[in-house]
Amino acid sequence: MINDILRAVSQLGDPRFRNVLLTGVAASLFLLVTFSAILIWGATWLVGPVVTLPWIGEVTWLDNAAGWALVPFTLIASVFLMVPVASAFTGLMLETVADAVEDRHYPHLPPARGIGWGETIRESLGFLLLVILVNAGALVAYLFLAPFALLIFWAVNGFLLGREYAQMVALRRMTRAEAAGFRTRHRARIWLTGVMMAIPLSVPVLNLLVPVVGAATFTHLFHRLWRPSRRPAAR
Repeated sequence: MINDILRAVSQLGDPRFRNVLLTGVAASLFLLVTFSAILIWGATWLVGPVVTLPWIGEVTWLDNAAGWALVPFTLIASVFLMVPVASAFTGLMLETVADAVEDRHYPHLPPARGIGWGETIRESLGFLLLVILVNAGALVAYLFLAPFALLIFWAVNGFLLGREYAQMVALRRMTRAEAAGFRTRHRARIWLTGVMMAIPLSVPVLNLLVPVVGAATFTHLFHRLWRPSRRPAAR
C-alpha cells in the first residue's frame, strides 16, 4: 500500500495529473472561500453594525469581531468539507487520473470501458449523500469521544473514501457485481488505504492533493490485487 502511494506521488509531475490537480485546487479553494464568505457575512449581518450593551452603551466593533472569530472555525470546517469535495472530485476526474496511471505503468492493458457521465453522476451523488449522512451521525461520536475524534474521523472517512475509490476504479474494468465482489474480497486493504488518504485530509493545503493521489493510488491497488486473479491456473 505504501508503494502504491509512493508511485502515485511520483507521477504528480505528469501533465494530466497537473491539470486535474490545478482544477481541483481551484474548485476547492473557490468552495472554501465562498463558504467562509457566506458564513462571515451571515455572522456580521446577525450581529449588526451597532449593538447596545447594558452598562456599556453602543458598541460598533462586535460585527467585525464576530467575523474574525469565525476564521479559525472555517479552517477547522474545511477539514470536514474536504471529504465531500474529495468524493465529488473522485467521480468527475478519476477517469483522467486512472488513464494517466495505466498509460505509464500498465501500457499492455486494453482500453478501459470507461464510466459514462450518467453513471458517474449517479455514483458521485449517491456517495456524496452517504458521506454527509455518515459524518452527520459521527458528530455524536466526535462530541462524546472528543479525545478520539481525529481517530474516528480517519477510520470512518477511510472506509468511505476507500469504498468510493475502489468502486470507481473497478467499474472501469468490471461489472457492478464484480466490483462489489472485488471490494468485499479486499475490504481490509481497501479500508487501510482509505485511512491513509483520510489522514492527509485533516491537514490544510495537503488535503488538496488527496483526490488526485487517492485516484492514482487506488488504480495501482486495483491492478496489484486484480492481476493475479486473471492469470491462468497452472496445469
